[in-house]
Amino acid sequence: MKDIYETRIHNSVEQLFDYIRTRATVEEVDRIYRAYEFAHEAHREQKRKSGEPYIIHPIAVASIVARELELGDNPVISAFLHDVVEDTDYTVEDIRERFGDDVAFLVDTVTKRKKKSYEHSKQVDNYRQILESVHYDIRALLIKLADRLHNMRTLDSMRADKQMKIAGETDYFYAPLANRLGLYHIKTELENLSFRYRCPRDYADVERMLAEERTNDRPRLERFTSKISETLEGAGIEARTEIRYRKPYSIWRKMQAKGSDIKHVDGKHYIRIIYPNSAEYSEKTMSLHIYSVLTDIFKEKPGSVANYIDAPKENGYQSFHVKLLTEQGIWEEVHISSERMVRNSRLGCAAECTEENVKAWLEKFKSILQDVASDSHGMEFMDGVTLTFYNDDIMVFTPKGRGVILPKGATALDFAFEIHSQVGEKAVYARINGKLSSLRTVLHRGDCVEIGTADDAKPEPEWLEHVSTYRAKRYLRGYFANLPRLEHERCEKCNPLPGDEVIGFRGNDGSITLHKRDCPVAIRLASQHGDSILSQSFPENEAFLYPVRIRIKGIDRYHLMSDLIDCITDKLHLTMSALTTENIDRIAICTIDFSVHSLHELQQAIDSISHIDGIDEVMRINF
Repeated sequence: MKDIYETRIHNSVEQLFDYIRTRATVEEVDRIYRAYEFAHEAHREQKRKSGEPYIIHPIAVASIVARELELGDNPVISAFLHDVVEDTDYTVEDIRERFGDDVAFLVDTVTKRKKKSYEHSKQVDNYRQILESVHYDIRALLIKLADRLHNMRTLDSMRADKQMKIAGETDYFYAPLANRLGLYHIKTELENLSFRYRCPRDYADVERMLAEERTNDRPRLERFTSKISETLEGAGIEARTEIRYRKPYSIWRKMQAKGSDIKHVDGKHYIRIIYPNSAEYSEKTMSLHIYSVLTDIFKEKPGSVANYIDAPKENGYQSFHVKLLTEQGIWEEVHISSERMVRNSRLGCAAECTEENVKAWLEKFKSILQDVASDSHGMEFMDGVTLTFYNDDIMVFTPKGRGVILPKGATALDFAFEIHSQVGEKAVYARINGKLSSLRTVLHRGDCVEIGTADDAKPEPEWLEHVSTYRAKRYLRGYFANLPRLEHERCEKCNPLPGDEVIGFRGNDGSITLHKRDCPVAIRLASQHGDSILSQSFPENEAFLYPVRIRIKGIDRYHLMSDLIDCITDKLHLTMSALTTENIDRIAICTIDFSVHSLHELQQAIDSISHIDGIDEVMRINF
């Protein structure tokens, strides 16, 4: 067995360095090889859970960093050494002495901190340590993702409980992180490996059904792609086509969301048209040219165009999407991309490692983390991170044309808070594509949104159920948490107001509930739990408003309703939340809901309404 492992290690290292030599200088290759030898010596006595020599893992991580992420010499060296400080007696200073400050920094950043006690939990503290590294260098995140990817690829040797732990971490944190970094292929593989180990039966079922469908559809799709190729060739366009199948996890997630079987899930595959990079024309020009040529032959589904070239997704993804009708009457999703777009989709933030490009990624990433971390702790912090990182994006626009990226399913309220917290707090209504709409309206890609505000507007508690961005959720939670609170509860049966004659009852949990003295609940409690009665006052406080409902009865006449509304809103400056009316033989009956500060304010309203011509009766009623 030892000979088998040694042969495997030798072959892996030779293949990796054959690749590295095509991209690195002689000096860089020498430094990388010295790092491999150092890691091999450091881990010589260690084995993985599978029983294989531990050095196989650093070799694999270095291979991912070099081949799949196409990073330079220092990240590859750091990948070889990423577990040396954590798992051996060597220190960061030993690495600094041999390989310099940059490698020492990267290794130190990806090394888990050993603590006697953790602020939140070992896992959460580790997540936060990983994310904090982005303030300095994004390469550390990429090495950590490569480490996680290889661990997931070799999860078979773990016990079921360990598989669930590692798969859960991957689904919750590492796949969202890869998504936000634009590493589509790594994100997809992490998701599917996690799904495979968490739900092996479901994974196997979906994989089997996809394989069957792929076999059945292949002849039809190959005819369609052949016709596309012939059409493009006839127009003198150099391009290649490929059929791309989405992975089991993506399909399973759609099945769960729609509550349907696999046959009724759309988008299980797409056709990709890839054209060469060229300095002679812009990518947008070529994409539109291909789109124009194809739609001369194939019918285009109305509204199916998505231009991700001018408006890339938040993770940097670019392409031009359209749906075309096949001879069999099936709409097929087609992605038109340059070779650069395809490469960037695979490598994400690592695709163009220019100083300017990396700086832009870091600034965007840091702003997200700073927003999430500013006032949150533990799992609330992590929930905010993953919510921010793991959403399909839509782009909507302000009336001035500014693009705003929001997660799919976001509402006009999310948009308002994204513009500014004060716009969200004072929001009253939205105009979406010129149409007056509720703030709770779900937005769609391309919507033009305008928010109407009012100085006296305030957030409503229900808003928390209608926002999906972390920024909006955080602001609203903070807003409601900072509102003044009553020291007691009000009985839901009698709903006392400041100024009512009240009595208090102490509950088993120590809370105090106020009742009107004629409340049936209070009378029953007094007869059964007399020892819990407390003498209480209920003074007025300008910070608190209480909803009330009145019923008005009078003789119907012209302008009666207008006079009622004027009295409540203009004269008394009260805000109505609901109004219902009915008319029976010229007798008008109205029910109006509004809010007051006290019984005195309610009585003023009742008195004022009573003096309106034709009003016969005004009384307070329970909800």
